Amino acid sequence: MNIGLLWQHEFVQNAFLAGGCVAIAAALVGYFLVLRAQTFAGEALTDIGFTGATGAALLGLSPLPGMLILSLLAALAIGLLGERLRGRDIEIGMVLSFALGLGVLFLSLYATSSGSHATAGVGILFGSILSVSRGDVWLSLACALGCSLALLILYRPLLFASTDPEVAAARGVPVRLLSVLFLLLLALATAISVLVIGVLLVFALLVAPAAAAERLSPSPAGALLLAVLFALGSTWGGLLIAFLGPGQHLPASFCIATLATGCYAGATLGLHLRRRHLSQRPAQPPHPCKGRRTAA
Repeated sequence: MNIGLLWQHEFVQNAFLAGGCVAIAAALVGYFLVLRAQTFAGEALTDIGFTGATGAALLGLSPLPGMLILSLLAALAIGLLGERLRGRDIEIGMVLSFALGLGVLFLSLYATSSGSHATAGVGILFGSILSVSRGDVWLSLACALGCSLALLILYRPLLFASTDPEVAAARGVPVRLLSVLFLLLLALATAISVLVIGVLLVFALLVAPAAAAERLSPSPAGALLLAVLFALGSTWGGLLIAFLGPGQHLPASFCIATLATGCYAGATLGLHLRRRHLSQRPAQPPHPCKGRRTAA
């Protein structure tokens, strides 16, 4: 099947449109996630969001609103607690473990009541982009636009607070408020990313393109642009491989995660080779006229 015939199917259009929206939001938020070294917060929101998704499924609702609501509440709580969470790894780990266990319970109850354990579980854990509806596309578009607009407004103070929070606080930047707002944006991006790649693989889309871009570009604006391009390329490329690849049986989430990881691996290898090449270059001899005084 060629691309023209493929695009005539509505589920393909929905997959590419929703995937593009999710990729942009994930790349923009992911860059600041990498810059702020808050990947653990992203993991926490994903675990708690899983509980919200399975709880919504148990109530007969779409998993996305459930994950979105619970992720936003968790992000607000993490942001407000702030420094009080430092050094409480055991308590945090217990809460996250309980959240995952509660999600498994909800999923089990849903399976008992509806008999569709496999469909619900696989869709939440590994993504179900091929079953995305047009309503999900509009919701993804709204969330992506909201994330992009918010980051555009917060760009300068958030960048300052992310790179040097102590100096930013001394200069009067509301570091605490920015942290809460960023966690809310992270929760939003994480929730809609589950549509495309699922709970277990969401980090591949959030972290890998942004980390690759951060390694390749010293400029924040350039790194953000690269992150978006890597995320879009991974998402749309993964969908094409899933639709047109050998046997056409490869899961889309696996293809997307593989390409995103490949972007990071390629960027890391390229950076290593560049540093090695620079270290092996012979030192340039000083210019013979350098340091001489010209005659008056």
